[in-house]
Amino acid sequence: MVVMMAERKRPREPSPNAESRSPYSSGSFLNLTSPPPPSDTDGDIEVEENLIEDDISDISEEDGENLYNSDFERDYEERPELDNYDSDNIDDEEHEELDLTIRRNIERIMDERDARGNERTAADYLLDTNNYLQEKTKRRRRKVTEVTQEQEVVPQIGEFDGDSDDDDYEGMNNEELADVKATSISEWIKNPAVQKGIVRQFRNFICKYKKDGKSVYWPRIEELTKDQLQSLEFSYVHLESDKPILARFLKKSPAEILQVFDEVATDIILKKHPHYEELNKEIHVRITDYPILYTLRELRHTHLNTLVRISGVVTRRTGVFPQLKFVKYNCLKCGGVLGPYTQDIQSEIKLNHCSYCQSKGPFSLNTEQTMYSDYQKITMQETPGTIPAGRLPRHREVILLCDLIDSVKPGDEIEITGIYRNNFDISLNVKNGFPVFATVIEANYIVKREDFYSTYKLTGEDREQLKNLAEDPKIAQKIYKSIAPSIYGHEDIKRAIALSLFGGVAKNIQDKHRLRGDINILMLGDPGTAKSQFLKYVEKTAYRAVYTSGRGSSSVGLTASVKKDTITREWTLEGGAFVLADHGVCLIDEFDKMEDKDRVSIHEAMEQQTISISKAGINSTLNARCAVIAAANPIGGRYNTSKPFSDNVELTEPILSRFDVLCVVKDTVDPTVDEILANFVVESHVRSHPDYHDEGEDFTVQRDNRSVISQDLLRKYIIYAKQIKPQLTNLDEHMISDLYSKLRKEVSI
Repeated sequence: MVVMMAERKRPREPSPNAESRSPYSSGSFLNLTSPPPPSDTDGDIEVEENLIEDDISDISEEDGENLYNSDFERDYEERPELDNYDSDNIDDEEHEELDLTIRRNIERIMDERDARGNERTAADYLLDTNNYLQEKTKRRRRKVTEVTQEQEVVPQIGEFDGDSDDDDYEGMNNEELADVKATSISEWIKNPAVQKGIVRQFRNFICKYKKDGKSVYWPRIEELTKDQLQSLEFSYVHLESDKPILARFLKKSPAEILQVFDEVATDIILKKHPHYEELNKEIHVRITDYPILYTLRELRHTHLNTLVRISGVVTRRTGVFPQLKFVKYNCLKCGGVLGPYTQDIQSEIKLNHCSYCQSKGPFSLNTEQTMYSDYQKITMQETPGTIPAGRLPRHREVILLCDLIDSVKPGDEIEITGIYRNNFDISLNVKNGFPVFATVIEANYIVKREDFYSTYKLTGEDREQLKNLAEDPKIAQKIYKSIAPSIYGHEDIKRAIALSLFGGVAKNIQDKHRLRGDINILMLGDPGTAKSQFLKYVEKTAYRAVYTSGRGSSSVGLTASVKKDTITREWTLEGGAFVLADHGVCLIDEFDKMEDKDRVSIHEAMEQQTISISKAGINSTLNARCAVIAAANPIGGRYNTSKPFSDNVELTEPILSRFDVLCVVKDTVDPTVDEILANFVVESHVRSHPDYHDEGEDFTVQRDNRSVISQDLLRKYIIYAKQIKPQLTNLDEHMISDLYSKLRKEVSI
């Protein structure tokens, strides 16, 4: 036993060339590295036994290898020729955060690489061998459980199996998604685990949501691929009822959540139809039925970067411009191609250095490898009938992308669901002297109000009250009395205005030729006969009315104009009064004061109810489906009854023929009528006094206020009546033709 111990303590003989070997030579360098980690428990036991058997406490320092030779300091000398780095590995600028799509693709590739490896990862080396084996078993079980749960949640519909490439990692459930652990929802959505949960929840919503036992959105997907569309519409009401967490995220951070929704919808459609990418590379989710409707006047800073729904009239539309999506640059010094860089709406790409030659430029845009997308801007203004008295109409710029381009034109009354964004505007900062951000709306969904009368809010009580009015046999007389009740007399004019407000039924013959159903009225009379007062009453009563004066109106102000955009310097189309009054009433005061060339421009608008523009390379036709009520003064200031109507007004025959009703208002001197009129005016002032109380005063002019319909109720009745399309039954054609011949004969006399 003693002999054996002595043999163990015998010192080792050093290698003959140990002192001459460099510590940084290849063989020595490999000996200095740590051995590879053991792969099983038996290897650990053998290493421990060897350490116990080798008693190294008696080994002196001189027994080992000499790691420091005489020339080791040469390894630390400066060598400038070796200080040139590979240009591809230089990153000398601050990059913005990767695009969500690019980042998810990179993460998926890394996940696939990790999933293929069976050996330990770098973090697993810190675990004990037994703990590593247990953790590996748990991962396998969790993976199998996730795949099973995914197959249970997402149905097998057609060729779509409901699985995805990133299902190897566990996402968050509803409770975990709702527990926002970030400064904002936008930052919370950027978490990969949160995105994973959102993807699963939205995929489940698309495939599992049913109404009346039938799938809602899978038929829409089939219809989208059949019609080769690019937009997939989803109801916010459905999403809120089935996935309230996603609806909350969508309301607060629409930009981030819609990007995830687009990826999920694109993934589902491409799995079902792999070749659909050749037609449309991107599918966009459109949000419909958003419950909250704002006006442009109600938008504040609290609505920034949130989802909003607004209504208004399109007044301006630009051309279609290319927008940078992924951009690459050329270095003009070395010819290297830099990029791609993602261009968004809020920031501008600025290069500092070239990663190849380390120069600061100059750089030029690589037009061949740069990817573009289309965009268009429109200007939306408040609906004329909703502007408060004495206020200027508000307007906002709206950005249209992808398939929303050219979906609307000036004069259309629309509702837009989109993102209320803010961007930096240097012109506003110079003008105001302090930081000001311009606001813009990025449209997600647009709907036209073709039958915009149906959108007027009528309660059940209103409808019941309107039906009771319609059943009154004297409803026509009540309506006539309710038109401008503060004006005495002029029953014929009131009847004509009532007929114009209700209008007729437009006809479209074989979808080729449209016949107007609106009634145009011209009031011609002496000064001081309440012509302008009639126009003001119509402006307050009609749902959509535009008031203008002939003296200050021009042809482009009434019809449409072509102007240059202040930013892009491109020609844009802007609608005038007739375009803004589409589906409403256009009121023109001082009609006789207009220039002849301006009156000629409205011939088409009054008869065909369209406005054609051919200027600056823009050829377009705008709708002007509105009634025209105009007021004019006769030649010389007084109407001469001894002359025909055409000789009393300075208007041409073509413009007069476009008016259906010609009303003459004369200021005749009659003591009896003048006394009644004076008493009527005085009593109107007495009744309108704020301290007036009806105590049974004996007025000269008795009024039956019970037969007068209030202005608000009359407006609702007109809107309700315009939704009805009456048809004539048992038509007596001979009676109508005889009546027309009789009227024509009377006019020719």
